[in-house]
Amino acid sequence: MDLGLKDKVALVTGAGSQIGFGKAICLTLAKEGCDIIVNDINLDDAKKTAEAVKALGRKSTAIKADVTKKAEVQEMVKKALAEFGRIDILVNNAGAMHLGGPFLEQKEEIWDKDLNLNIKGTMLCSQAVLPGMIEHKYGKIVNISSSVAKMAFPGVSTYAMAKAAIYIFTRGLAKTSIEQGITVNSVAPGWGLTKFDKRDPEEIKRGFLPHTPIGRETTPQDIANTVAFLVSDVSADIVGQIICVDGGSTMQ
Repeated sequence: MDLGLKDKVALVTGAGSQIGFGKAICLTLAKEGCDIIVNDINLDDAKKTAEAVKALGRKSTAIKADVTKKAEVQEMVKKALAEFGRIDILVNNAGAMHLGGPFLEQKEEIWDKDLNLNIKGTMLCSQAVLPGMIEHKYGKIVNISSSVAKMAFPGVSTYAMAKAAIYIFTRGLAKTSIEQGITVNSVAPGWGLTKFDKRDPEEIKRGFLPHTPIGRETTPQDIANTVAFLVSDVSADIVGQIICVDGGSTMQ
């Protein structure tokens, strides 16, 4: 199936990790013909992903920016537009999970980190790219949420709250953008072993595997495949949806 992505320009945030969802998304979109703007707060890692994209024969550049800071996001988009002329696709992948411990011991700075990176960053990046998308009457935005936003997560988790907020943000932005030719959707990954969760891999498996019908973790390629579908014109009728890619862990 031709996804119709040849020569589209995609900005993927938080794509520096060499074993994370972001890099897999970049490479999958590149294989479908996209040129890629790789964002990460770690420029050296972002450059590694950009070089991997170039090795596939597509144009790519790495741009350092903290997505929680509006001025840096605006400058990132300005640089991207200067080099590529437009941004057709935005994948809001940047995120992190800070384990705050029992509720009564959680610190304000941990709440700020989780909420700022996981929801504020998504909002700021979307806000920055939308004017160009509106001008061209075309755009695809995919926000990466998490299956924990739908689960009975143990304790009070600012990460889960922020990812749940992405659900509401996605649907609200989708409703206000669809008449401009812009579709907005979200992908909610299940648990994986990408070192995003800093706990021991065996601890992660023990906690999640019994609740995962498919019997394995969610891989970066699982997420990249779904993102590629959602940013393609093949999925033109899918708007404002939260697609869980989690091995069935939230199907109850």
